[in-house]
Amino acid sequence: MSKEKIYIFDTTLRDGAQTEGVNFSIDDKNKIAIALSDLGVDYLEGGWPGANILDTAFFNNPPKLDNTILTAFGMTKKTGRSAENDPGLSALLNSKTSAICLVGKSWDFHVDVALGITKEENLENIKESAKLFIKNKREFMFDAEHFFDGYKKNPEYALNCIQTAYDEGARWIVLCDTNGGTLPNEVGEIVSKVSKKIPGKNLGIHAHNDTENAVANSLTAVLAGVRQVQGTINGLGERCGNANLISLIPTMVLKKSFSDNYEIKINKNKIKTLTEYSRLLDEILNRKSNRRAAYVGPSAFSHKGGLHVSAVSKDPKTYEHIDPSLVGNVRNIVVSDQAGKSNIMSRLNKYGIKIDKNDPKVQTLLNEVKDREFIGYSYDGADASFELLVRRLLGEIPKYLTISKYDVSVKKDSENNINSLARAHIVVDGQEIVCEGEGNGPVNALDNAIRSNVDKVGKYSKYLKDLKLVDYKVRILNTGTNATTRVSIESTDKNGKSWFTIGVSPNIIEASFNALIDSLDYKLYKEKAPANNR
Repeated sequence: MSKEKIYIFDTTLRDGAQTEGVNFSIDDKNKIAIALSDLGVDYLEGGWPGANILDTAFFNNPPKLDNTILTAFGMTKKTGRSAENDPGLSALLNSKTSAICLVGKSWDFHVDVALGITKEENLENIKESAKLFIKNKREFMFDAEHFFDGYKKNPEYALNCIQTAYDEGARWIVLCDTNGGTLPNEVGEIVSKVSKKIPGKNLGIHAHNDTENAVANSLTAVLAGVRQVQGTINGLGERCGNANLISLIPTMVLKKSFSDNYEIKINKNKIKTLTEYSRLLDEILNRKSNRRAAYVGPSAFSHKGGLHVSAVSKDPKTYEHIDPSLVGNVRNIVVSDQAGKSNIMSRLNKYGIKIDKNDPKVQTLLNEVKDREFIGYSYDGADASFELLVRRLLGEIPKYLTISKYDVSVKKDSENNINSLARAHIVVDGQEIVCEGEGNGPVNALDNAIRSNVDKVGKYSKYLKDLKLVDYKVRILNTGTNATTRVSIESTDKNGKSWFTIGVSPNIIEASFNALIDSLDYKLYKEKAPANNR
């Protein structure tokens, strides 16, 4: 039996750009467009030419896309003017893209309230807009805005809107759940009814995520007959976002109920890069990845409970629905107060440490982890500190920089400027080096004291020059005069490698200092720096 083709339509650069806090540059749009073309999406909606300077500039000089049809977005003509004389439609024609996607109203409530025109005028606007692009030999798509809400209130009119576009030659009729409030059972029922009027091979789905059902609604729509799926990378989009293509794509390729019946252009080899593409977008947006994102999140294949880890060590299928490598992700065994020997052994294997599970050191390490977690340590997100703990217990970490003492002060001047000063005494090969630094806080000052004086630390300077502190988090674990503070630090180097360290103390400076020293030690160990001779 031949499989039916599902077309993937990406709207990251248009609907994704409507995400609160997201502002793409031209360079950003070009990078994302090229990446998505390389991934193999069928259509890429580049934006709305004529609506703003950025999108117009993008379409004036678009990147070369070898595998993807660049699509321009706009809206149906305004009432009271012809399609040929509508400035918005003219801008779309001037974009010279081979595909056009026009949004138009399909909910009579919006026609009455948002547009303030008659239902007949709205139908005329759809008809004349479609005719213009068909006449100009463009692949025309009609985005039926608020279709599902419109259908539930006035099915006859909603159907008239999409039928009008289809009768004029629209290649795609996209059914939009614009407010994101439609549930999967409703989507299935409505799409099934619509497909009796318009063939499924001409239907698409555009789902928003306001009930956390955008992916489910998109998959349900496919099963009910649609053959184009719209969405964004990482689920970007207005309000709660759009259907997440990073979830939809591997589901359609790897899950038999879909892969046995449908095919998309993005094959198994390409989806091995999905994690990379997901994190590329996060990097462009300068934000941290969603740890719990399906398929690609750093925690998507993390196992913490000893029962889970024990089973996964025997066969990963016990607690994993797919092999993480299929989407370019990795398995992560978490070590915590819930850990058993299986967690410890898995982590030791990851570090390349060969040791018998019955070796007393394994139980010692397990006890140490649980004791430390009891007083506030958490190694869930502090891999570097945990590896140091292991290797120190095994005697594999030499003594590097020794901090004999340090002093931190915070001062506020008459103009309410707050400045922190730090002095650290560092011993290298028996020589004491005094490092001083300033910062906007005591931790920043202490970090600067060491980092800004890196040239002073002799043989270690070349290993630490590229080290940067990129994130700093503080958590107060309990209240009262004996409150315990947990500090987490993320560091990185010139190669973009990141690692996480942790410190715990009743004193926030001491906790920060411990996390900072772990960061330095980890970098020196990984760089195979020589030991401190004294």
